[in-house]
Amino acid sequence: MSLVRAVSLSVVALAFGQVAMAQGAPNATKFTVKVENISKGEVLRLSTGKTAPFVAAPTFWALHTGAGNPIFTGGQPEPGNGLEQLAETGNPEGLIKYVSAISGVAAVGANARPLGATADGPLTPGQAYEFELSASPGQSLSLAWMFGQSNDLFFSNERPIALFAGGKPVGGDMTAQVSLWDAGTEVNEEPGLGPNQAPRQKSPDAGTAEKQSIAYVRDRYHYPSTGQVLRVTITPSESAVSSK
Repeated sequence: MSLVRAVSLSVVALAFGQVAMAQGAPNATKFTVKVENISKGEVLRLSTGKTAPFVAAPTFWALHTGAGNPIFTGGQPEPGNGLEQLAETGNPEGLIKYVSAISGVAAVGANARPLGATADGPLTPGQAYEFELSASPGQSLSLAWMFGQSNDLFFSNERPIALFAGGKPVGGDMTAQVSLWDAGTEVNEEPGLGPNQAPRQKSPDAGTAEKQSIAYVRDRYHYPSTGQVLRVTITPSESAVSSK
């Protein structure tokens, strides 16, 4: 299944949008979240001597309370919550259904349409996803999306991204809080070249399955650093900043 096909299958999931609990909450502040593919050209250098572009899949997000990321726990196996589907195909539908039912989660959503595009699709070099959410003090943000040229790798923040400090909304470049993770559900192949990776595989489960704990990516292949290919920024509304 191609990554583009996986993205098209996720459209139904995007209809969930924000859960109503977050709308109209006391002291709610509107935030704009932007995920950019800042890579240029083809940054993946392959063992064949060729190159390939860095591509990211739709961004899943969850607004929640608590000190943990509701999407996953590092060092534990993939919990069967839809993370495997997102990490292997880019489709966030399973995560949206599962995470929205977790206690403390106020809203979930996903964004699959690059800015300026007329259709949903993966995030290619120079493109960006952007979405808005409303949050109240005490709530944080967790994100996840697929490293498109992989078998089961995904980007996420292990610790929730704080949206408030001392009751005041905060923003800025949050890229340093995002890392590349291995879901541990499918054996890794060379990024950008593996025949069982989303852009090239014939079916979603074409790769060799494995059962490993979720961990930072550590294998024999080379990956660009997160800051080389991605930028994640969060901006609170001007009215919220000026009134604080």
